[in-house]
Amino acid sequence: MTSTKIALAGAACGLVALALAGGALRVSQAQAASPAQQLPPPKIDVSAPAAPGRTETAVLSGGCFWGVQGVFEHVKGVKKVYSGYSGGPAAAAQYERVSTGTTGHAESVQIVFDPQQISYGQILQIFFTVATDPTQVNMQFPDEGPQYRGEIFYADPDQKRAAEAYIRQLNDAHVFRKPIATRVDPLKGFYRAEDYHQDYLILHPRNPYIATYDLPKVAMLREVFPDRYVAQPTVVFAKDEPKTRPVKTAKLS
Repeated sequence: MTSTKIALAGAACGLVALALAGGALRVSQAQAASPAQQLPPPKIDVSAPAAPGRTETAVLSGGCFWGVQGVFEHVKGVKKVYSGYSGGPAAAAQYERVSTGTTGHAESVQIVFDPQQISYGQILQIFFTVATDPTQVNMQFPDEGPQYRGEIFYADPDQKRAAEAYIRQLNDAHVFRKPIATRVDPLKGFYRAEDYHQDYLILHPRNPYIATYDLPKVAMLREVFPDRYVAQPTVVFAKDEPKTRPVKTAKLS
């Protein structure tokens, strides 16, 4: 697939094809047997810790981190969501280098959540239902490259077991028209992205990329998971906290 890269204020996260406005949601839903419906909940999940007040983390990759972060910032029980990079070395965890697709990283999000309010398995359910098309390989429409691959980075054996079991469950049920391509690999490190990437969907709802490809995901979250959706998002930075947002341009191709 060929697309035209255009300049985006703040940072250029992937390829934008304005002629395909509104098409991202249709493409994603076309992969599912029952679009705009919840996927079945996991049969195997991670047990919540006995001690209240303890948080857990999930690290997921499902395409451009702007949209995945924006979805989970609206999920009840989620305390904080950071955009960042996983799968490659710390020294190369910089946006310009990751964007070359040669560092081994995937654009990822780190989700800090209260397991007494939402389980790891429920986070995976929302991830596969709303935030990503798990059948795509080394891309997430319209973005291409291994940095946009689907991947679950597990922190412990319980997360590994839950993630692998849920993928098997969904594949066995044929809820997607293609097999799930999302990888399951150990978490070796999560490196937070530059400040100007954090809360990007919240801060830039009129950005053409956000409006076309990511806001429909938040709308689907509200529609499909009304009991999980919260209108007031949790954010990384307070509104009055300064952030560096350099203007970056992408080469036309």
